[in-house]
Amino acid sequence: MEQRSTEEDDAAVETRGLTKRYRGGQLAVDALDLSVPRGSVFGFLGPNGSGKTTTIRMLMGLIEPTSGRARLLGEPMPRAARSVLPRVGALIEGPALYPFLTGRDNLLRYDAADPTADPRTRTARVAAALDRVGLAAAAGKRARAYSLGMKQRLGLAAALLQPRELLVLDEPTNGLDPQGMREIRSLVRELAEEGTTVFLSSHLLDEIEQVCTHAAVMAQGRLIAQGTVAELAAGSRGRLAITTPDPVDAVRVLKEHGVTDLVILDERVSGELPVPGPGAADAPLELADLNAALVRAGVRVRAFGAERASLEDAFVALTGEGFDVAG
Repeated sequence: MEQRSTEEDDAAVETRGLTKRYRGGQLAVDALDLSVPRGSVFGFLGPNGSGKTTTIRMLMGLIEPTSGRARLLGEPMPRAARSVLPRVGALIEGPALYPFLTGRDNLLRYDAADPTADPRTRTARVAAALDRVGLAAAAGKRARAYSLGMKQRLGLAAALLQPRELLVLDEPTNGLDPQGMREIRSLVRELAEEGTTVFLSSHLLDEIEQVCTHAAVMAQGRLIAQGTVAELAAGSRGRLAITTPDPVDAVRVLKEHGVTDLVILDERVSGELPVPGPGAADAPLELADLNAALVRAGVRVRAFGAERASLEDAFVALTGEGFDVAG
C-alpha cells in the first residue's frame, strides 16, 4: 500500500514527476513537482506553450499522464476521480454552454447532472450562484446572447453550484471589463476566506500579484519556481530609478558602475542593478555609493532609490522573456 507524507495530505494539489509526452515525441510537461497548500490562492503562470493547460487537464483526469502521479485533495488522479471531482469546481478553457438555453436553464442542467445535488433545493442553489457572479439580471437571456465575459461568469457560477474544497480556474477573467475583473478577484478572495483552495491560471501578472498567496512559474514544460508570491517577487531585484535634470550624464555614470538596461523618460532614468557573482570580490553594489558617484560627477539627483520588485520582474528574470498577454 502506498504511503503518503504529511506534506501530501496537507496539499490540495500535489504532483511528483508528472510528465506528458505526446505522440511524435513532443514533451508538454516534464517531471513536474507541484505542491499547492490547502487554503491558498495559487497562481499558475507561464508563457504560451509552457504546459499550464496540459497540467490542468491531467490534474482533472481529462488526459492521462505519460508518467508520474498527481493527487487532488489527497487522492490519486485519475483513479479516484469519481469520489474527488464532486469536491472540485472547475472552469477550464471556457465554459461549455447550451447556446439556445437561458443562463438559468444552463445552470439547472449542470445541477441536474450532479448526482450529489438535492433536486429539492436546485432552484435556490442556481439563483444563489447567479447572484454571486453578478448574473441575476441576465438569468433569463439565452446564452448565445451573452458576451464573452458573461459566459465566463456563467461558467464560474456552474463551478460554484455546490460548496467546493478546491476550485480550478483557467483564465477566469478572460473577456471581462475592469469592473468585472475586480468583482471576480473579490469573489476569489471571499472563497479563500471561506476555506476553498483556488488554483488559478492567468496571463495577467498584476492579477496574480493582487489576489494570490502562492504561485508557480512554468517555462517550456518545466516548473522553474514556486513559493509564496512575496518570496518569488523578493527573488528579483527591483529596478533602480533616478529623477534628475541631467539624464544623459546620469546614464554615463551608471553604465560605468555596471547598471544595465538603462531607460530615459524625460527626467527619469531607470536601470537594472548589477547582480553580484559567486566570488568574494563581487560584493553587491551599495546604492549609497552609486548615489555618491552621481553627485561627484556633477549629476543633480532629485530622487534616487530601488523600486519594489514585482512578480513581473521575477517572471522576466526566471524565464528570460516578457509575458505573452495573449495567454
